[in-house]
Amino acid sequence: MSQRAAITLSQFILQEGNQHPGATGEFTDLLSDIELAAKMINREVIRAGLVDMLGYTGGQNVHGEKVQKLDRFAHETIYRVLGATGQLAVMASEEDEDVIPVPVGAPVGKYVVNFDPLDGSSNINANVNIGTIFSVLPRVTREGSGTLADCMQPGKHQLCAGYVMYGSSTMLVYTTGQGVHGFTFEPSIGEFLLSNRDIRTPARGHIYSVNEGNYFKWDDGVKRYVDWVKMDDPSTGRPYTARYVGSLVADFHRNLLYGGIYLYPGDRRSPNGKLRVLYEAAPLAFIAEQAGGAASDGHRRILEIAPTQLHQRTPLFLGSAEDVKECETFVQGRNPAITADRRAGSAAPPSPSAPSTSAPSPSRSARAPRA
Repeated sequence: MSQRAAITLSQFILQEGNQHPGATGEFTDLLSDIELAAKMINREVIRAGLVDMLGYTGGQNVHGEKVQKLDRFAHETIYRVLGATGQLAVMASEEDEDVIPVPVGAPVGKYVVNFDPLDGSSNINANVNIGTIFSVLPRVTREGSGTLADCMQPGKHQLCAGYVMYGSSTMLVYTTGQGVHGFTFEPSIGEFLLSNRDIRTPARGHIYSVNEGNYFKWDDGVKRYVDWVKMDDPSTGRPYTARYVGSLVADFHRNLLYGGIYLYPGDRRSPNGKLRVLYEAAPLAFIAEQAGGAASDGHRRILEIAPTQLHQRTPLFLGSAEDVKECETFVQGRNPAITADRRAGSAAPPSPSAPSTSAPSPSRSARAPRA
């Protein structure tokens, strides 16, 4: 039997807060509120098929997508739990067109939360893993209710980012810029317990995760990269294994632990991709970099993007640092394999060239085992 001490998420958050002598406790309280919202959403997710929480509401969100009942429940739960506690100045949700002010009469705080209440909601009815993604930022306005400017900050300004993955077991993974830690929910006591301390993603993996049904819509650089990872070359660890759930949180979590790369490129129909900078790309990029990985739009670090729209989208290449860096060379048209093709008379048009800006591979990461 393991003799490892059981540390709850609440205890861990307090321990982290105690490392900052000037801390007021407000940030700690906010993380505790996020934990409470996650527990409430988890309770409904596991009971969804029994309490008429599956299926659609009949409405659409700001992106024209059908709204699932659980989507709406998760959104409203986060708003109710976080909105009136006095820690927040404003919120923004993937489900709402505009920023969400704190409730009338509630105290106004100094933090901002951007969130995707239920990522992968199209998988709900099939009982596939889904998740909540959140990002915490400092407000930039000085007083009064928060504004659009508070929400639309580059990801490098995040104070905290995390996700909750609901499935065979429920996990909460987060970072405050001091490493990445994972907590597994123990339903018998109603607590998240520390299960993965200081998660480090391998520098290179053997997994690629992408919807290959869109192959013929991709740019040539993305096509060449995916073709390249499937080639048989044991000296470079290829071919990679394809693993794709279709739920961003689930695909990211697996690759975070085992190593590999997640791709959601732009294509002819959606040149900027479909993932939102504020609610999906930036939070997961912060986590990836804190675990030793990288995140890029193909030409620049995701965390450097300064959004100009609340629901701005971006292509996303996310995962092990060496894999992301290599993918960038294909996207930018400067990989040696592409150069060789052109010398041989390839008809593919050149792609714009730019230096790699993904995060460097940290020395602590290791090569991944095959999944």
